[in-house]
Amino acid sequence: MGLSGHKGKLTLITLLVIASIAFIIYSLAKSWAPSRNTYPLQGVLVNQEHGNPIWTTLGKTGVDFAYLTASKGTNQRDDSFSNNLSGVKDAGIRYGSVHDFDICRLATDQATLFNTTVPRDPDALPPAVKIGFSDNCTSKPNRALILSEISSFLGQIELHVEKPAIILLEPDFEDHYNISGSIDRNMWAEGNYFVPSYTARPWRMWTANKARNISGIDTPVPWVVLR
Repeated sequence: MGLSGHKGKLTLITLLVIASIAFIIYSLAKSWAPSRNTYPLQGVLVNQEHGNPIWTTLGKTGVDFAYLTASKGTNQRDDSFSNNLSGVKDAGIRYGSVHDFDICRLATDQATLFNTTVPRDPDALPPAVKIGFSDNCTSKPNRALILSEISSFLGQIELHVEKPAIILLEPDFEDHYNISGSIDRNMWAEGNYFVPSYTARPWRMWTANKARNISGIDTPVPWVVLR
């Protein structure tokens, strides 16, 4: 074998080793979750993009709770909510409902959608309100208006479910509006693999892995832990 052929073989081997290492790292990242010693209660956040979860399987493989997306904006009900709601109840998994808040829509209309989608259940976990920027809403209203609309929405849904909500704050939105410093609710923060520190008050929940592979769901799903 010539010198050039020998170098080519070494290069191929090196590339294969690098590819193997990259695949291992990727696989570990996709299956990673924080230690249960630190966060004993862990669960998932699901919506219609996650297909049809097998909740009995999920309940047996470490899903302690599930947050189910119920509604978005003023006119979008999640197609999977009813089935997921039945599934978690049958599997004995504790659940909460999520509304994806649209800052370009009136709070009252959004609250009406949520309240007519989510049944009152004293055993349910606190509802969650996901707040962030979106591609279909490029407007950035002033902070006073945002705080007023969020407070109005919270008041109306909390009257319906009879418990305080938790706020799921996206980092860039919190950086722009500082919601957690002005609204007295438990916070749900995001931080892929890294503990988040962007909220003004200590967070109660953390999306630790935005796309975790687990048995019972065909697509990667956000993995959430409770503090």
